[in-house]
Amino acid sequence: MTYVITSACVETKDGACAAVCPVDCIHPADGESGYGEATQLYINPDECIECDACVGACPVGAPFAEENLPPELAHFKQINADWFTAG
Repeated sequence: MTYVITSACVETKDGACAAVCPVDCIHPADGESGYGEATQLYINPDECIECDACVGACPVGAPFAEENLPPELAHFKQINADWFTAG
């Protein structure tokens, strides 16, 4: 299981989630390559340790545990994973 950043992050990219992530699996953070071009932040499913820190830190409620993804947001699981394999 992993966490997934969804549509509430699109064009928001607050970054509070990346700041609290203990394993640095949320990218691109402000200042990282690709930040300006990215429409949202993404969680690397291979690195996420399911700590839940991102959920409490996000001011717009964008991260969800994979098992709690609403059906209409389920496609964001692949969107997050694809960001890490596209580069």
